[in-house]
Amino acid sequence: MEKAYIAGGARSYIGIENSMYHNVPAEILGADVLRYIMGKYKWLCADMVIAGNAAGAGGNIARLMMLEAGLPEEIPAFTIDLQCGSGLESIAMAAARVQCRQAGCIIAGGFESCSTAPRRGYNKNHTSYEAYGGENSWYKTAKFSPGEHRQAAMLEGAERTALSEGITRKMLDKWVLRSHALAKEAREKGVLNDIIADMPYGHNKDEGIRDRMNQRLLDRLPYTLKGGSVITAANACLTNDGAAFVIICSGRYLQEHNIKPLAEIKGVIETGVNPDESPRSAIIAIEKLLAKNNMDYHDISVFECNEAFAVIDELFARKYSDAIDKYNIFGGALAYGHPYGASGGIILLHALKALEYTKPVNGTSKYAVCSIAAAGGIGTALLIKKHAL
Repeated sequence: MEKAYIAGGARSYIGIENSMYHNVPAEILGADVLRYIMGKYKWLCADMVIAGNAAGAGGNIARLMMLEAGLPEEIPAFTIDLQCGSGLESIAMAAARVQCRQAGCIIAGGFESCSTAPRRGYNKNHTSYEAYGGENSWYKTAKFSPGEHRQAAMLEGAERTALSEGITRKMLDKWVLRSHALAKEAREKGVLNDIIADMPYGHNKDEGIRDRMNQRLLDRLPYTLKGGSVITAANACLTNDGAAFVIICSGRYLQEHNIKPLAEIKGVIETGVNPDESPRSAIIAIEKLLAKNNMDYHDISVFECNEAFAVIDELFARKYSDAIDKYNIFGGALAYGHPYGASGGIILLHALKALEYTKPVNGTSKYAVCSIAAAGGIGTALLIKKHAL
């Protein structure tokens, strides 16, 4: 098989729902990042675009985004909806296409606009139409498991997972404080500047980072769920807008264009868990990915998990207690935010940047693992390798 490499990429600044990108449709936000990437990498000639999107209007919105970006109409594009895992799965699929020699260069990642997401509702012929409000039965959160359609299903899943593992609100506070502190430090040092696209809207910050996040503020927050005792608005990520893409190339393409890759994609795995306890899937996916590649977690220099809930952080720490210094070293989604379809691309770009700041474990190469838990109980994990200079 051909090898698949990451040759570049970029993300937008991440906005909070109904804030700085409040009137920017998903396809326009994604198109602006695509245009930035095309301008930055003059050698780029993509065979296709694969992009994740979870809350958009459907209709192959990735194709619409690609056309809005001005890419040639001859280039095909298609959309993946794996909810939170959409972006990372798009990248995994792009790598597989390259490895099978079906393409030489693919732009992959994802984009999301919670601010402009369409209102969805039940058709009057649906058996749940009357039960969920009739003409007013519109919803924001899709149904992820059999039974009742619950708008708070993801929050309930995080709460359920925490209670079953004896995880308390106080245990999660430290992860909230850590995430914002590390994100603030990374922003002040400009660590991520070269992976963030210049956007045409005049916005130049990741809106979710709170410079003054502190324990007193955390203590004042109410519980998110009625009757809840763990999940709050701080230890669960916000809803966001953003886009992130990477360029996946074959070794042959890199050689023909005299390009040095950032890293090689070495493995990927998807796993399923109880859909009512989906946060578990991020850690189980890491475990299965390492086992599949005959590796130990000590072999990994960088771990990037999509921090949709601080529960995921605590589960990671309990499983890999002596790897916390390698985990989300620039902060995570509790600070930056979680634009569903884009998050896989975001954590991969952060992992690539983190590899620049870490030492090889075995003296020759550095490995990073990216993992994400998706609604419905699906976990996806990706292994990448950066060769020592």
